Amino acid sequence: MRVMIVSNRLPLEVNAQGELVRTTGGLASGLASVHERYESLWIGWSGGNEPSPELEKQGYVSVLLSPEEVKEFYESFSNGILWPLFHYLMDQMPLEMKGWETYQAVNAKYTDAIVAQYREGDVIWVHDYQLCLVPQMVRERIPNARIGFFLHIPFPSSEVFRILPWREQLLKGICGADLIGFHTFSYARHFASSLLRLIGVECHVDRFTQNGREVRLGAFPLGVEDISQGAAASDPDLENEIANLKSKNEGKKILLAVDRLDYTKGVPRRLVAFERMLVNEPGLRDKVVLIQIAVPSRTSVPAYQKFRSQVDEIVGRVNGRFGSATHQPIHYIARGFNQVELLALYRAADVMLVTPLRDGMNLVAKEFVASRIDGDGVLLLSEFAGAASELGESLMVNPYDLPAMAAAYRTAVEMPEEERRVRMAALRERVLKFNNRRWSETFMGLLTRPRPVTKRRMPIPVTAHDLLERLKKPTLKLLLDYDGTLVPLKKMPVLAAPDPEILELLSQLVQRPQVEVHVISGRSQDELQKWLGHLPLSLHAEHGLWTRAPSNPEWVCALPDSLVSGEWKEKVRPLLRQFTNETPGSLIEEKSRSLAWHYRMSEPELAQRSLKELRFQLMEALANQPLEMMMGNRVLEIRTPGANKGAATQLLLKETGRKEDFVAFGDDTTDEDIFKVLPSWALGVRVGPSVTRARYTVKDYQEVRSFLRQLTASSA
Repeated sequence: MRVMIVSNRLPLEVNAQGELVRTTGGLASGLASVHERYESLWIGWSGGNEPSPELEKQGYVSVLLSPEEVKEFYESFSNGILWPLFHYLMDQMPLEMKGWETYQAVNAKYTDAIVAQYREGDVIWVHDYQLCLVPQMVRERIPNARIGFFLHIPFPSSEVFRILPWREQLLKGICGADLIGFHTFSYARHFASSLLRLIGVECHVDRFTQNGREVRLGAFPLGVEDISQGAAASDPDLENEIANLKSKNEGKKILLAVDRLDYTKGVPRRLVAFERMLVNEPGLRDKVVLIQIAVPSRTSVPAYQKFRSQVDEIVGRVNGRFGSATHQPIHYIARGFNQVELLALYRAADVMLVTPLRDGMNLVAKEFVASRIDGDGVLLLSEFAGAASELGESLMVNPYDLPAMAAAYRTAVEMPEEERRVRMAALRERVLKFNNRRWSETFMGLLTRPRPVTKRRMPIPVTAHDLLERLKKPTLKLLLDYDGTLVPLKKMPVLAAPDPEILELLSQLVQRPQVEVHVISGRSQDELQKWLGHLPLSLHAEHGLWTRAPSNPEWVCALPDSLVSGEWKEKVRPLLRQFTNETPGSLIEEKSRSLAWHYRMSEPELAQRSLKELRFQLMEALANQPLEMMMGNRVLEIRTPGANKGAATQLLLKETGRKEDFVAFGDDTTDEDIFKVLPSWALGVRVGPSVTRARYTVKDYQEVRSFLRQLTASSA
């Protein structure tokens, strides 16, 4: 098995001298073991726009990006819009959001690179927010590919995510994967909520169906290597570096913070909380020092330039207020550190401050714990870091609560040794057990698990022209659903009246003697009569319960009157009213022999809860009644059994035999009754992607209209 790793950046880049230099970061280190263990190919940008033969020799494929693409795709859209939005910092988003077209184009470039390198049986693992569209783009070109996607930053709540104008496109892009991974269960839950609220896809525990495929969600917390055993730990300079740090700060407690200089990391609040502690605790002023490492990041983005100036101002103010000729309370260092220097800092520190405003995981917290072979030290951790869901023995803080954070600093500094060691022992056991190797093995194990077998088949995607080519007989019987097939779905059923285009198409079709048109719908007789009654076509209302022939204005019931009594409505109607009152946006539709509860306009999660409870209460209330409940597209219908679209279709098939072609279009669960009874020679067409009994599928109602338009032209 070969794994294709796809990330925005490669773990190697070509410097100005043409040399390969390894990059740092949690994603690069976390995937290094995958690249080493499997026959792996790593696809990403190398930092330039020229191909590198040296990279290709080591199993890396460069995606070439121009400076303009980097600016629009990476800086403007990925880091200027998605990054602050996903971290709940909407105030950092630009007034005018640019870069979407370039984001799409660059995602397509990555897709081209994947498709060009793909071999049958490869597993594709796409990473992070810069490449959200890639899974679906690859899926469209390699339908049977095994694709995983992992998001390394938080996924926001649906209320925040819906701010993004391109929210549906990003969700559908990610849903091209077979397995979608997040660092925490809360991020997965937010994603599932967005699926339901924004594109109407319901997640059942940890999986959902998309375009007929089962897609799984999961929480896979990224870990770190045991850095106390790595190359840096055995460097002879390490112990000297630790001793030097402790000597320079003799008699002082060292508080350490290591971050990229990013506004999500909470650096200003951390510094102000430290300042507040010095104000509140004069006795600690000469006994503590804060070493703040801030690695420059995204220096060309205006928001980051402004942020750096803010940090510089706070550091200058605190040191000016509490510093002296022999003591500086904040040591602020704005550069990167190598592994030996970083490990020395971790080992010398008394307290590690990890206080982001929001963070997908934050591996600094885990690196600090992994480095502490002495079993000592205190981890002070923001409750808004993804790592907080695992590291419960840390000293947890809310970075927005400055007084509480200042008090937590003092608690950390003065914590008794016994408590420090108890906490650290528990943290180390968990961090060393759930390392980055276990993270990748868990994800890959689930991704490569055999796909479930479904009894229903995947329909064949076709165009209107393809369907027309499959027609062989000189005459045609056409069976058409209404909502979602001839017209787009509307939130309010009364708004779905036919537009001039579809009326004109139907009017032209019924004038062709070789084409017989039937419209079969869950709509009432009155609505179908009002909208389509002036046309000489056959109408089938309430899922086939009532039929009106073109030559006869009278509606005929498919069942005897004794079987369609409406007395049961008096018992059901009050229950539906109760749930309508409790579920804003829902409404009741009354038909001659059925009642329908529509919830398309309701808040999706509330509607799902109400639906489950309503179905339960209906089963109790109607236990002895000859009734059935039928699910449609966000509608629950209670009706007398015996008349359905399948039964109506069987009657039409008996009349047809094999004398003519028979084509049926439908878009929801009620239309599956049609596809279930179709013989092999008839054409069943599902409108919209789904697992279905139909043999074929078309994209949407517009494709149905295209078929009718071409059929009209061919029949002329």
